[in-house]
Amino acid sequence: MQTIEDENLLGNYLKDRRAKLSPAAFGISSTRRRTPGLRREEVAQRANVSATWYTWLEQGRGGAPSADVLDRLAKALSLNDAEREHLFLLAQHRPPEMHFRSFEPVTPQLQRVLDSLVYSPAVVRTPLWDVVAWNDAAAVVMTDYATLPPEERNILKLIFLNDRVRGHMVNWERDARSAVAAFRAEAARIGASEAVQALVGELGNASAEFQAIWRDYDIQSYGEGLKHFRHETAGDLMLEYSSFAVDGRPDLGLVIFNPVTADDAERIRALVESRRAAA
Repeated sequence: MQTIEDENLLGNYLKDRRAKLSPAAFGISSTRRRTPGLRREEVAQRANVSATWYTWLEQGRGGAPSADVLDRLAKALSLNDAEREHLFLLAQHRPPEMHFRSFEPVTPQLQRVLDSLVYSPAVVRTPLWDVVAWNDAAAVVMTDYATLPPEERNILKLIFLNDRVRGHMVNWERDARSAVAAFRAEAARIGASEAVQALVGELGNASAEFQAIWRDYDIQSYGEGLKHFRHETAGDLMLEYSSFAVDGRPDLGLVIFNPVTADDAERIRALVESRRAAA
């Protein structure tokens, strides 16, 4: 009996995607075709690879494709982000390098998820740690991101260059080192080395503290933990945080902060309701 390990999963996936494409969508005549979809040589031409090699790939004997070839095949087959990731997992047993879209708004559905967390500060950030979405609780506890230009809504810039945010962080040294170590780990996984280098260079020029911490080469996962904030009007707030990947958008991360005690929750509630009343 054939097992899933014996199946030509990559070849079957390529054939399935190819068969579901409409030739007309690519300006190709659909007459005199015995099977639906694009022909192998048409996919090969669109991906700029040999038709013979592509045929072998579908047959399970084409060798391991490079990331560049897989990207071209993904475009040739009009794969969406999830389908492209699946192609890489089948071919290379790893996801593709992450490509992110700076400052692109989140979907309305994701914003509604943030807004449903009424008294739990929550933000969505890119791999460069630019905050692209937030809720009212985050605006009153951390900083009002709406008052900042998009390029200044960066968590590392706020930690090292914004005196107000720094003043909120009771354990600034520990939290700053933790943030830099987690960012370094994430930076190694994303396909944006020039953008990472530009941000690190900017922060290093502006902050000797960041430069010193960055040179320590510490690595850690962001994961979850505890933050101690000191707010101007609400006083000390203890929040536990957890981070999550956004399904379908591997370039985005969701971070949710939950009040540790009922007293913390009540003070955040008062801040949020005061903000909404003023608005």
